[in-house]
Amino acid sequence: MKKLLAGTALAVLATTGAAFAQSAEGATACLITKTDINPFFVKMREGATAKAEELGMNLQSYAGEVDGDHEAQVDAVETCIAAGAKGILITASDTAAIVEPLQRARDQGILVIALDTPLEPIDAADATFATDNFEAGRLIGAWAAATVEDPENAKIAMLDLNESQPTVGVLRDQGFLEGFGIDLGDDSMWGDEDDSRVVGHEVTQGNEEGGRTAMENLLLQDPEINVVYTINEPAAAGAYEAIRALGREDDVLIVSVDGGCPGVQNVAEGVIGATSQQYPLDMASLGIEAIAKYVEDGTMPETSEGLDFTNTGVNLVTDAPVDGVASIPVAEGQDRCWG
Repeated sequence: MKKLLAGTALAVLATTGAAFAQSAEGATACLITKTDINPFFVKMREGATAKAEELGMNLQSYAGEVDGDHEAQVDAVETCIAAGAKGILITASDTAAIVEPLQRARDQGILVIALDTPLEPIDAADATFATDNFEAGRLIGAWAAATVEDPENAKIAMLDLNESQPTVGVLRDQGFLEGFGIDLGDDSMWGDEDDSRVVGHEVTQGNEEGGRTAMENLLLQDPEINVVYTINEPAAAGAYEAIRALGREDDVLIVSVDGGCPGVQNVAEGVIGATSQQYPLDMASLGIEAIAKYVEDGTMPETSEGLDFTNTGVNLVTDAPVDGVASIPVAEGQDRCWG
């Protein structure tokens, strides 16, 4: 019986190897982003497109109308399955609800890679290529705590992504709070911390208009807010406009995450104090390479040491460095920015 089982296993391995002995040239890959407007996702698409062209692959790109457009992403997954795609790269708007449609893709032998935003659970994708979003939040939180005049009596506004609390938003939010020195409740969600310094949480949909409205709402709760966490730089730009309308732009500290060229320029101009820079082009191009390897020989992507995802890097960008928090100057951030 043992010999029979061993022979069967060898036959399965041989069949699997033969199935993957093919070229990636001409294979179809899909990229599904939250929107096609945010510069982050524009750069991600550029990276995927360039790498697909280099490898002779066919790339199909899809995006929601706005951040949070889950149904558009479900439709895109179904389209990719019908098109015979070999791999799907996705930045999920609803990191839990998208799992079932993506499982249908995996059941068809399609490699599913989450970009930037881990799924819930993370192993609902075959791999994740992302910024360490918790670390990105921790860096701006630690910098803010070391920069604001009286961190023990700070009044903090938390400008998050959307009500569904996708993992990317939770990780950045919770990382910021830990970096600032605020005890977390359940670190798988935001809004349950018990610290009087946190004035409140509002959602922004990751855009400028949402950031402005969210900031206005929180300023109505407490007009003395002096530290503002923002999920990304478009939200930060909106928050700044609301703060400037009250004439408080010189005494409110704004921090963010992204590292796009407009955001880094806002750091240079003092609109944002510091931002954590991530690298979407790398995420996408590495994702396309991973799909190509999977098509060619069945190789699955590896994770970074000590993590359950492939870490594509993060750097704090500021011209006001503080002890104990690693950072790069704005000039270097501008050299490495996108959008």
